Amino acid sequence: MSSPEQAYGAGTRPFTAGGQTAASSTTTAERPAVTTGAARPVPRGPRKVRLTLAKVDPWSVMKLGFLLSVAIGIAFVVLVAVLWTILDSMGVFADIDRTVGTVLGSSSGTQFDLMDYVGFGRVISLATVIAVIDVFLLTALATLGSFLYNVCSQLVGGVQMTLTDD
Repeated sequence: MSSPEQAYGAGTRPFTAGGQTAASSTTTAERPAVTTGAARPVPRGPRKVRLTLAKVDPWSVMKLGFLLSVAIGIAFVVLVAVLWTILDSMGVFADIDRTVGTVLGSSSGTQFDLMDYVGFGRVISLATVIAVIDVFLLTALATLGSFLYNVCSQLVGGVQMTLTDD
């Protein structure tokens, strides 16, 4: 079993407030000898640190919020394209078109075509517009949320968390 001097780095120099190393006032020869029977065992296991998240940088939150909202927008457009393809391959749009044609009848002389309203191009265009609006709104909301968190953390002290080193 090693002594506490070996476990905690007896040969290292301590840091001062300016960041420079300070010379040790004692050498290893001048240090008192540690008996092995009286030495306390070095604690093993995870270290725990209690931290407080007092401030969040709004600029970094805006950048992260923008990237995440772009990813969500792309996923939304892909989701709409896949969903439209699945519904079209199942024949849902053809069944709806046939049902509407039966209900309206052919007495009016005009034909109703559902694909004029929910065609693939129109649906993807609408999904893209919604995704772009989503990018702007989510980025703005994330940035606003960081400002609100900073104001609230000044009032109540922030979020306290405990981090462990597993």
